[in-house]
Amino acid sequence: MLYKAKNGRIPFPGTDMDYIRFGTGRKPLILLPGLGDGLRTMKGMALPIALMYRAFAREYTVFVFRRKNRMPRGYTTRDMARDQRRAMEALGISRADVVGISMGGMIAQHLAADAPEMVRRLVLVATCPCANALLTESVTEWMDYAQRDDHMGLMRSTAQRTYTQAYFDREKWAIPIAGKVSKPQSYERFYVQAQACMSHDSLARLSMISAPTLVIGGGLDRIVGSEGSGRIAEGIPGARLWMYPQYGHGLYEEAKDFPWRVLNFLLE
Repeated sequence: MLYKAKNGRIPFPGTDMDYIRFGTGRKPLILLPGLGDGLRTMKGMALPIALMYRAFAREYTVFVFRRKNRMPRGYTTRDMARDQRRAMEALGISRADVVGISMGGMIAQHLAADAPEMVRRLVLVATCPCANALLTESVTEWMDYAQRDDHMGLMRSTAQRTYTQAYFDREKWAIPIAGKVSKPQSYERFYVQAQACMSHDSLARLSMISAPTLVIGGGLDRIVGSEGSGRIAEGIPGARLWMYPQYGHGLYEEAKDFPWRVLNFLLE
């Protein structure tokens, strides 16, 4: 199979955690996705995700982790980081490079602070150290759509907030298709993760992160804002900051040089 992409599952008490593994490199790379994890499953996604992140497949064996399939109310981003550590241990990953995108970046902050021995290098993308007014507004809007069972509205709102107007206008044809594929049987996992985003706060713990860190943000971010990237970079000793002033939250899809910028940092 291309890039040796395959699905896997890790047992947890009362539930389990899905992941996708691909790549041929010796070094492990952990990718932690955003709030969209609350809507999608990983069934049938091994090859598409491998193609999306193919730039890393030669140097790394890449693991893209979903959050637990069943999670309790009140489950926080730090709780998710603890379970992420357990998942890595279950797969025999004692130390890895970690890339966290959006909500995945919130989890990665706690993982790097709580288990510094497990994070070799860290990349935090389109994320923030604590909830702000814009994030609360965005997540509340999406929860309202979910509560009305308006999945197409949720998808459209997400896309409009994620991408620049030009990119949205070019790709909006795909929203109905994505809506049909991504609609969950229940929004329960989405609600739990949405609440975790709005209660996230790692600001006082950033100084505990010792891994070399690259923070990447978008100047037009309409989900977490742009100022959070600077606050993270200021809080983590020695962290570097790279801003894309022309892109928003979806910079990881719109910026053509994004995967190579991340890869170059990881391979230093």
